[in-house]
Amino acid sequence: MNKALLIILMLFISEAYSFQTKFLEEKQFRQLKQTKEFIDNLTPLFKDRLKFKPIIPDIIKNLDSIQIADGPKTEAPADQAELKKLFKNTYGQPVCDISKGKSGDIHRKLKVGMILSGGNAAGGHNVVAGLYDALKEGNKESCLIGFKGGAGGILSNDYIEITDDLMDMYRNTGGFDIMGSGRTKIETPDQFAQAYKVITELKLDAMVIVGGDDSNTNAALLAEYFKDKKSNVVFVGVPKTIDGDLKNQYIETSFGFDTATKTYAELVGNIQRDAISSRKYWHFVKIMGRSASHIALEVALMTHPTWAVISEEVKAKGMTLIQVAEQIANMVETRSKNGFNFGVVIIPEGLLEFIPEMGVLISELNDLLAAHGAEYAKLTDFNQQRDFVVSHISKAAGATFMTLPENIAKQLLLDRDPHGNVNVSAIETEKLVSDVVKAVLKKRGSKVPFSAVHHFFGYEGRCAFPSNFDATYCYSLGRTAMILAALKKTGQMAIVSNLKELAEHWHAGGFPLTSMMNMEKRGGEMKPVIQKALVELEGKPFKFYAAHREEWAKGDDMFAFPGAIQYYGSREICDQPTKTLLLEQS
Repeated sequence: MNKALLIILMLFISEAYSFQTKFLEEKQFRQLKQTKEFIDNLTPLFKDRLKFKPIIPDIIKNLDSIQIADGPKTEAPADQAELKKLFKNTYGQPVCDISKGKSGDIHRKLKVGMILSGGNAAGGHNVVAGLYDALKEGNKESCLIGFKGGAGGILSNDYIEITDDLMDMYRNTGGFDIMGSGRTKIETPDQFAQAYKVITELKLDAMVIVGGDDSNTNAALLAEYFKDKKSNVVFVGVPKTIDGDLKNQYIETSFGFDTATKTYAELVGNIQRDAISSRKYWHFVKIMGRSASHIALEVALMTHPTWAVISEEVKAKGMTLIQVAEQIANMVETRSKNGFNFGVVIIPEGLLEFIPEMGVLISELNDLLAAHGAEYAKLTDFNQQRDFVVSHISKAAGATFMTLPENIAKQLLLDRDPHGNVNVSAIETEKLVSDVVKAVLKKRGSKVPFSAVHHFFGYEGRCAFPSNFDATYCYSLGRTAMILAALKKTGQMAIVSNLKELAEHWHAGGFPLTSMMNMEKRGGEMKPVIQKALVELEGKPFKFYAAHREEWAKGDDMFAFPGAIQYYGSREICDQPTKTLLLEQS
């Protein structure tokens, strides 16, 4: 055997041994996690967070003193006639208000299933904990099962039972790993029939669905399907999304938004400190939020960046990509005159969909790939793909597509998400914007220094230890979900409000899922979907930012540095909600 072959063989054996060792370590860890020894392997912060006791709002603290009063009946914000036809049994339900009183049903024995659906959000485990503790408090014989991997776990009848030992390993922790999440949607007749079969055979009294707009739309459809079959299974939704776009007059914020924005704000603050130390880089930071700019706005309110692009403003003003870039280029030149050849620009993840010509292009691409996906999939060469696209979309959209850099054009053609939409996370929007800024400066003949650095903050914010606010808010949402389930309020979203006050004074109740819906085009078809809440340009948070951004753009002493999430200390420091919520309710 020659020396080269011997070396290759030794490397192969080494890799195989390494893989086996890694596998055994992971297996041992999984086994360890099922025992009390798990606690001994945790960091001090992890151990301490497990012991944190969320505050329970006074109104839902004593289950023996609870009743639900029905408020006014509700209407959807749009497409009421179509929605009434689709939701014959559950449309127009009243708002539910939890108040002091008595209800014997609160102590009935319940078997409840739940799923964690969609992207992760800090606080999900506390929704499970709040639901679990309330079930056991109501009746020790009650049972909670968690379907693995979201709605897919329902269809495959794959679940775990939540126990005291299991729950105590996940309290106040980030992530959804207690049962896993998934993006499967129950939408075909066969899937609805299978869900009905599984849930009925398990003899569940209720299902709690934790998710965003699509997941809770699914909850509404399931509530209607089961009601139409004369089933007594109750379906309750819980508002989850770090994007902050699941909100209305009753839902003040979705859980995870507080933790995610504080996490991103710490990172942006760190970059700003680096910027004023190095004094030679322009940082372009893309931040999660595909359908709305709530995250970008909240992070801007916390950090005072040089500039934050707000997608909704771009759309309202009909700004082109060039105009967005020119706005930033103007700042680059102005700051350079004052000796500031650096800055920090925040870019919302979904910006391109709000730029008129790009929005039209993306919409047409979504429809094209939904209708001709199989035909397109046969093409492997980019030139063929580009020619196919241009020949199947409008002339104006084709012209826009042809102006894009090849890497961006390719990213627009990547596989669609489960809802048939372009995967905006995969598009390097921050790089595209900085490239166009550079091109604008070059066209002007500008000689100012412009060195761009790019960042994308996404997954970093989804699974942090939840802030005290999110830990308490989520626990309250779980407890509220149990109350709605026990008192047989199906098709409702668990809501906790009055959040600007101390947690003891929060309110709780339910809001009908159908009252948040409209009809939207998804995958080439009109479907009922919970309406996303966009940044309101007439709202107090945006107006506050708009009133201060010119001042923040001037020098190097305007940056704010929020630092890490605080878990210990006075409630004024540790339990504060977002600036968005405080401004909205001021």
